[in-house]
Amino acid sequence: MQNNSNIPKHVAFILDGNGRWAKARGLNRTAGHRKGADRVKEIIRGAGSLGIEIVTFFAFSTENWSRPKTEVNVLMRYLDSFLSKEIKHLQENNVRFLSIGRTYPVPKYLQARIKKTEEETASNTGLLVVLALNYGGRQEIVDAAKKFGKDVLAGKINPENLDEEKFRGYFYAASIPDPDLLIRTSNQMRISNFLLWQLSYSEFYFSHKYWPDFGMDELKDAIKEYQRRERRFGGINVN
Repeated sequence: MQNNSNIPKHVAFILDGNGRWAKARGLNRTAGHRKGADRVKEIIRGAGSLGIEIVTFFAFSTENWSRPKTEVNVLMRYLDSFLSKEIKHLQENNVRFLSIGRTYPVPKYLQARIKKTEEETASNTGLLVVLALNYGGRQEIVDAAKKFGKDVLAGKINPENLDEEKFRGYFYAASIPDPDLLIRTSNQMRISNFLLWQLSYSEFYFSHKYWPDFGMDELKDAIKEYQRRERRFGGINVN
C-alpha cells in the first residue's frame, strides 16, 4: 500500500461468516471460529504498521446468546484462550486492550481474564485493541440513559444542560473516538446493532469474503477504498 496519507485512525470490524466458512468446507462451526481468531491476531499484528491507532472487533453481541449453548460455550472458551495466549504479544508490542459491553451473563472466568488483560496492558501506549463482547448499540444507549438519570436524581447534572458530548460521556468507553471506517465481512450489508451512535459518520466497507479469509491484504484494499472517498460530515466540498 503506497499511499500513507489519510489512514483511518480507528477501524471497526464486524467479524461475520465464521460458521458459513466452516460449513462450506464441511467442518464444524467451531473450526470457523478458531480460524477467525487467527485473523484477529493477524490484524492486531499488522494494523499498527499501517498507521491505524485503534481496532475494534465485534466478537459477540447481546443477541448471540440465542445460539446453541454448546457453540456459545466454545466461543467463550476460545476468547479466554485467545487472551491468555496473546497477553505476551500485547505487552511486547505496547498494545493496550479494552473490552466494552455488558458484563452479565459473561462467564466469571472470562470476566476475570478480561479484567486481568485490561489491567496488565493499561499503561501501554501503542495500538488500542477494543473487544466488543456481549455488546449491543441500543443497549449501550439505554445503559447510558440510566446512568444519566441517576446523576439527575442525585443532583449532579441539570437535564437542561445535556448535549451530545455530555451524553457521550456515559457510554462504555467514552474517550474512544468514533470509527473512521467500519468493515463487515461475508457480504452482509447491515450494522447489526453495533456502535449505533459512534458510526453516524463512519465510512462503510463491505467485503464479500468470510472473516476467516479476511487478512492484511484485504484490509489494505479496504483502506485504499477509504482513501478514495470524501468525508464531508454533513457539509459540502467548497473546492
